[in-house]
Amino acid sequence: MKIIVFLMLWLMMIPGLVLGQEKIDLKMMTGPTGGSWIPLGGAIAELIQKAIPGTNVLVLPGGGIANVMGVEEGKADIGFGNSSSSVDGWAGRPPFKAPTKNVRQLANLYPQYFQMVVLDESPIKSVADLKGKAISPGPKGHTGELLAQQVLQVYGLSYKEMSKVHHVHYSDSVNLMKDGHADAFILGTTIPGSSILDLATAKKIRLLSLPDDKIKELQKMNQGYIKRIIPAGTYPGVNYDVQTVGYFTHLVISAKLSDDLVYKITKVISENGARLADVVKDMKGVTAKDLALDIGLPFHPGALKYYKEVGAIK
Repeated sequence: MKIIVFLMLWLMMIPGLVLGQEKIDLKMMTGPTGGSWIPLGGAIAELIQKAIPGTNVLVLPGGGIANVMGVEEGKADIGFGNSSSSVDGWAGRPPFKAPTKNVRQLANLYPQYFQMVVLDESPIKSVADLKGKAISPGPKGHTGELLAQQVLQVYGLSYKEMSKVHHVHYSDSVNLMKDGHADAFILGTTIPGSSILDLATAKKIRLLSLPDDKIKELQKMNQGYIKRIIPAGTYPGVNYDVQTVGYFTHLVISAKLSDDLVYKITKVISENGARLADVVKDMKGVTAKDLALDIGLPFHPGALKYYKEVGAIK
């Protein structure tokens, strides 16, 4: 009987002994149901589990700011976020109540663009012309909505100078523009934005540009803002380049994870761009240098080691 018990215990130990596996359980916070972060997170989790034996990644729903707080508080190990909001967290700026010192940069994924849309017939030619107008900058607390307030601020404006501010979702904003109840539709999204395309099928539109001096002022507020160009032809009738600011959908990771584990996770993401682009097309063409672009949030040492190895960071 003793021999049988011993053999059973020995057999239970074999997988760990033979493979040298350490069981690693990770939690990854993604986005709301119906968004792109959940399927992309699922694909990343699958790749990690396949490449790093013994690793299990639980994919959870979430939201950009909540995910950063989740990593900070130890409720998650990895989280999707918007780079500008994550930088606010590191600095302890609102809506964060204190600096998020347990949060580190893992990888940028794809860019988001700040976009200000008006109808072609509108007299609005610049952000300065929004004074006294009705705007629809999205739900309160969303990254694009917070950026809208900052853009108004660098022009000496605020919501108080607007005739009306509609805090509604994108589809409702499009309807407000179509019906003439909003003069400007403001949002942060990928290009081309589906809601902007929807509006452009019904109305002729224009996009407002941001000049260099205003972009520099915004970058002083938040290092996570990057100058971006929306190429001519992105939207019907918009046959000119539009200069604006952008930020990244990116991944943050806990500073408490080992350098070796984070190195391996970074390697997995970097080497599987094509697979991830099958899930979210905005990942197409993303390189290690894109993943490693400095957004103002310190890299985890494990991620930094990988990026230096492949020459993405010198």
